[in-house]
Amino acid sequence: MRVLICPDKFAGTLSAPAVADAIAEGWSVPDDVLVRRPLADGGPGFVEVLATALDGRRIPVDTVDPLGRPVRGEIFTTGPIAYVESAQACGLHLLEAAERDPKVTTSYGLGLLLTAAVESGATEVVVGLGGSAVNDAGAGMLAALGAAPVDVSGNALPYGAAPLITAAGLAGEPRLRQVSLVAATDVDNPLTGLHGASNVFGPQKGASREDVLRLDAALEHFAGVLEKAFGRTGLREEPGGGAAGGLGAALIALGGRVTSGINMVTNLIGLDAELDAADLVITGEGSFDHQSLRGKVVAGIAAGARDRGLPCVVLAGRNETGHREAAAAGVTETHTLVEHFGSVETALAEPARGLRELAGALAAQWSR
Repeated sequence: MRVLICPDKFAGTLSAPAVADAIAEGWSVPDDVLVRRPLADGGPGFVEVLATALDGRRIPVDTVDPLGRPVRGEIFTTGPIAYVESAQACGLHLLEAAERDPKVTTSYGLGLLLTAAVESGATEVVVGLGGSAVNDAGAGMLAALGAAPVDVSGNALPYGAAPLITAAGLAGEPRLRQVSLVAATDVDNPLTGLHGASNVFGPQKGASREDVLRLDAALEHFAGVLEKAFGRTGLREEPGGGAAGGLGAALIALGGRVTSGINMVTNLIGLDAELDAADLVITGEGSFDHQSLRGKVVAGIAAGARDRGLPCVVLAGRNETGHREAAAAGVTETHTLVEHFGSVETALAEPARGLRELAGALAAQWSR
C-alpha cells in the first residue's frame, strides 16, 4: 500500500516535517510505502517545507522579532529564486500572550530578511505570508529597506500600526535592486474594511474593539501614502492585501503579485503526481476548524483526494468541524490528539507520541 503523508504544522508544537516523521514512525506495516510531503501555505514553516523538498541553500540571517528583539531567521535560495518566511520575524508565535499588541508590533524584521534575499543575488523573492503578530501594512519592512514612513515634519514614525495615522510620506526608495516580488498567501482579505486585516485578524493579535477601529483608520490613511509613493491605486481593496497584517498590500505597492501559497508549494514538490500514485492520504494540522476547509492545506489535500476517489484521513490536535462539512470537503475520517489522550494538556505536551499511536491504529485499520 502506498500512503501519502502530507500534513501542515501543528502550530506551537511540531513543524510539518516533524508531524510527517511522527506519522511515518508510527505506521506499523513495514511493507507499505510511505511518502512524506510536509506542506505549508505561506505561514510558519514555509521555508522549512521547501528546503526539505528542494535542492538549494539555506542561509541564516540575523533579524528581529515583532518587538525588535534579536531572533535568527533564514532564507532559502534555489536558482534565481529566494524564499522568505514573514513569520520568522513577524510571527505571533514569537510573542507571549501578554506581549501581543498590534498597535506597536513591527514588520522591520521582515525587511531584514528581504534585504538578505536581495543581496543573495536572487532575481525573484517569494515572501510567505501568514501567522503574523503585526498590523503595520509593511511600514516596518519598508523602513528596513530604506523607505521609512515619516510625518509632515520629516521625522521617522515610531514602529507599529497606530502611528501610521500621522504618516505623510516615505523617506527614501526601497533598496530592492529591481527584484520581482511574489506574496504567497491563501488569505484573500483586503487591507481595510469589515473584512480587512484589522477587523478580521486584529483580535487574535491582541487588539480590542477600540483598537480595531483605530488600526483600520490608520491603515486606511497609510494606504493613501503608499499609493502616492508608488503610483498605485486601489490598495485598500486588493485581494490578499490584508494578509499578514497588511504586508500583502505593501508587497503589491512594491509591484509584487499575489499567489496561492499552498498551490505554489504543492506544485514545487510535485504533489499531484504523488496523489495520483497514492492509495491512502493522511493530512492534518493542529486545529481542524472551519478555516481549515477554506483555502488551507487540509482543504486542498482533501479536495485532491476526493477528485481521485482516494480516502483522506485527517489527524489533528483538536477538531471543531462538523462531520458533514468535512465529508463534503473530501475528508473520510478525522482523529484528534485530544480525543486520543482525553486531555488537552497531554495533547500539547506529547503530540509526537500521540501521532505515532494514531498512525499505528490507522495502519491496522487501512493497510491491506
